[in-house]
Parts: sequence; structure tokens; C-alpha cells
Amino acid sequence: MSFGIYLTGFVVVIAGPIYGASLMHIPTHWIVVGGLVLVGIGILTGVKATRQKDSAT
Repeated sequence: MSFGIYLTGFVVVIAGPIYGASLMHIPTHWIVVGGLVLVGIGILTGVKATRQKDSAT
């Protein structure tokens, strides 16, 4: 699976909690912090899932 597709899907998934947090009137700086943490987790899991295995030569 392509890293770009994985990351795009994760960004779409992150949009839901961000929208919900804004509807709950959570302060904007906490929404940004939460979004950045989720983006970081998405990048880490995306790299782990799409990384090519090293050949044992």
C-alpha cells in the first residue's frame, strides 16, 4: 500500500475528532496539539506499514 494513500486516509480519519472537538468548544490550541499528535502517530504507523523490508544479502 502506498504511503500517500495511507496518510491521506489517516488525515480523513483525524478530521472527525477535530470537528467534534470544535463542536464541543474545546480551546483551539488543544485541538491543534491533539491534531499534531495524531498526525505524528499516522506518519509513524504509515512508515511502519509501507516500509520495504531490507534484503538479507
